Amino acid sequence: MSILEGLRLAVNGLLANRLRSGLTMLGILIGVSAVILLVGVGNGASVAVQQQIQSLGSNLLTVFPSNARSAGGIQQGFGTGSSLTLDDVKAIANRQTSPDVVTAIPSAGGRAQLTYGNQNWNSSLTGTTQDFPSVRNYQLASGQFFTSGDVDASSKVAVIGQTVATNLFSGADPIGQVMKINRQNFRIVGVFAQKGSSGGFNNQDDVVVVPITSAWNYLLGGRGRNVQQIYVQAVSAEATTAASTEVTQVLLDRHHISDPTQADFQILSQQDVLNSASQTTGVLTLMLGAIAGISLVVGGIGIMNIMLVTVTERTREIGIRKAIGARRQDILLQFLIESMFLSGLGGALGILIGFGLARVLPLLVSTLPTPIISTPSVFMAFGISVGIGLFFGLYPANRAARLRPIEALRYE
Repeated sequence: MSILEGLRLAVNGLLANRLRSGLTMLGILIGVSAVILLVGVGNGASVAVQQQIQSLGSNLLTVFPSNARSAGGIQQGFGTGSSLTLDDVKAIANRQTSPDVVTAIPSAGGRAQLTYGNQNWNSSLTGTTQDFPSVRNYQLASGQFFTSGDVDASSKVAVIGQTVATNLFSGADPIGQVMKINRQNFRIVGVFAQKGSSGGFNNQDDVVVVPITSAWNYLLGGRGRNVQQIYVQAVSAEATTAASTEVTQVLLDRHHISDPTQADFQILSQQDVLNSASQTTGVLTLMLGAIAGISLVVGGIGIMNIMLVTVTERTREIGIRKAIGARRQDILLQFLIESMFLSGLGGALGILIGFGLARVLPLLVSTLPTPIISTPSVFMAFGISVGIGLFFGLYPANRAARLRPIEALRYE
C-alpha cells in the first residue's frame, strides 16, 4: 500500500466519524495552541524586561548597601545596610580617583501619595540630584529639571512622569502647578517624556522626582540622610568593568575596609541585571511550555483511545484486507497514517489558533506583554503533535496488524 492510498483511507475513515474525529483533534489543537501562546508570552516577557533594563543605559552601575558585617560577625541581608552617604557619591564622581566615571547620583525614596485638587495617585518617589536625567536616560517633554541650587536649598520642586501627569491633571498642563506629596506642597517644574512600561513590570513613567535634600527634610520622615542606592554612569559600556573597579576601591578606602570580601556594599552592572533577568525569564518560558505540553500528552492519550475503538470497529475490514493479500506492514501503515494525520491536522489548526490568540490576547489584557511567536516553537509544537500521533498510534496500529484473518472475519 502506498502512502497516498493510506492517506485516502485515513481521510475516508475520519470523514465517516466527523464528530468523534473533531473531538479527538481538539485535545491536540488545544495543546499546540497553548504551547505556542505560552512560549510566546514567555518570550515577550523576556524581551520586555531586556528592553526596560537596556533603556536605563548600558553604561550604568548601581551601588547597593549590602552584606554589611557587624563587629560580632553577623551578616546583614541584601540592602539592609545603611552605609552609603552623599559624601560617597561625591567621592565616586571625582574624576581624579575614578577616571572611567562620568558622574554619580544618589537615590532615596519609596512610594508616595500624590494629590492635586480632587485627584489622588500613588507613585514611586525618588530623591536625587540634578544629574538624574543624563544618568538614568530620561528626557524632558516640557519644563525643566531642578538645578543644583534647588538641591542645596532643599526646594520643594518636582518633576513627574507621563503616567502621573495623565492621572492627576487629565490633559491639563502641569507645569507651575502645586501638588501635594505626602501632604507637602511641591511645585511641578518639569514633565518627563514617555519612557515606556513593560506590561505588568515596573512603569518608568509612574515616577515623581524631587531634590534628595527635600526628600530627606520633608518626605522620608525618620529615615535619616542615608542613600539607598548610588547610580554611576561610566564613560562607555566597555568601561563599566574598569569603572566598577574604581568605585569599589573608592568605597573601600572611604569605609576603611581592607578586605574586599567584608565590603558593606555591592555593585551591579546593567549586564549583570540583564543576565539575571534573562535566566529567570528563560526558566519561566520553559515552565510555561512544559505546562502547556501536558495537554499535548492528554491529547495523545485521547488519540490512542479512539484508535483502539477504531481498530475494534473495523476488525472485519482488517480481516477482509488480509484475506485478499494485505500484508502486516500494510495494516500497520494504514492505521499509523490515520493516527498521524489526525494529530497533524489538529496541530496545524492549533498553530493557526495560537497565532490568532497571540494577536488578540494583548488587546483583552493590556498588562500582558506582547507575545512573540518564535519559528522554532511553532515547528517544535507541530513536530511534537505529529510525533504524539506516531507514538500513541503505534500500539493500536500494531494491534490491528497482528489480527489473524480468520479470527477477524469471524468477529461480530
